[in-house]
Amino acid sequence: MRICFVSRRFFPAISGMSIYAINLLRQLVAAGHDVTMISQYYGDPARARVYGGGPPPPVPGVRVVGLEALGEQDGGDFERDIDAMVEAIAREHSLHPFDLLHAQYGYPTGWATMIAARRLGLPCVVSIQGGDGHWVGSCCETHRLAMVRVLDHAGALLIGGASFAGEVHDRLGTPLDRFTIVPGAVDTDHFTPAVMTAPEGPVRLLYHGRVDRRKGVLDFLQALPAVRGDWHATISGIGPDVDPAQALATELQLTDRVTFSGYADYDAVPELYRAHDVFVSPTYAEGFSNTILEAMACGLAVVSCHAVGVVDCIRDDENGMLTDPGDVPALAASLTRIITDTSLRTRLATAALGECRRVYSWDAVGQQIVGIYRDLSGHPQTGFDTTLSMTPCRFRSEPHLL
Repeated sequence: MRICFVSRRFFPAISGMSIYAINLLRQLVAAGHDVTMISQYYGDPARARVYGGGPPPPVPGVRVVGLEALGEQDGGDFERDIDAMVEAIAREHSLHPFDLLHAQYGYPTGWATMIAARRLGLPCVVSIQGGDGHWVGSCCETHRLAMVRVLDHAGALLIGGASFAGEVHDRLGTPLDRFTIVPGAVDTDHFTPAVMTAPEGPVRLLYHGRVDRRKGVLDFLQALPAVRGDWHATISGIGPDVDPAQALATELQLTDRVTFSGYADYDAVPELYRAHDVFVSPTYAEGFSNTILEAMACGLAVVSCHAVGVVDCIRDDENGMLTDPGDVPALAASLTRIITDTSLRTRLATAALGECRRVYSWDAVGQQIVGIYRDLSGHPQTGFDTTLSMTPCRFRSEPHLL
């Protein structure tokens, strides 16, 4: 099958979507499919410093086409980028005709891919992820209509879990039976536990991912002064709140117990996990957390939140610990408990590792997605209006948040 995969964020971007994309691409190539990826990227140095940027790197067996998000970088002109994506898909189709298009993210990539699919007479799959499930469509009427049309007319809608599907249903009215739940997955050959037992000394806490207050990184820092026991924390990654996080650590007099380690290359991330004992992700919402799955696969105990996209894989006191998002005292109490109770930490980590290996294998998830492709073959996208009127939107001034 000839597949065009359209990504909004791919390496070197800092995003769970990059991880999802690289693993799916590897699965498709291994299964013998002919794959082209068209990925947007940031070329602007200021945005690249915060989110990662530059053209997407080569992927073995995949034709990779980078498409700089010039409109987004120029005042949030998403429509300019949508036009560019449609033309890029059509151009690649003229050279290597596709059987199916698969977009990652509902807007703008999903909307662009739907328009291209209608123009080319192809079926289209859309993966609903992260922000476009949580807030795109609540920002303005233009994006609401685009999202609703994607949700109503895509040949298949893939989503990470029931809690996330419920949120999109409640917010935009999409019938739940429109979604196909395809859980997050992890490469359990790449992400494995440490061979050696943890050294004597402080319990090592890790926050890894986009350094963004929406991911709870500032709550993590706020909680640490009240955490008892012997511990050291690492905050790994880049993002919009690195400077505020470092300033907060200084204000709270945590600089001798908190290390900011910066950007971590994906291939080096397993060793980063294995150098720690507890993964801390006090996030407010996820599509499905790749980093939590990676931490589980590496044998870490997980402390997270009762949040959309987390509760589908973590159950409190069974395979992790959960508090309410934003409840800093409860987070401090959970961290104290997991630091001071070695048997609890071991029990939760063991349960999480076993479940990760049973349930969240990329082999199984890749086969599920390929089965969806086969079911859609020969069913082109039709029957929706591609015109949208322009309305003011808060994301045009901060397009990176969309």
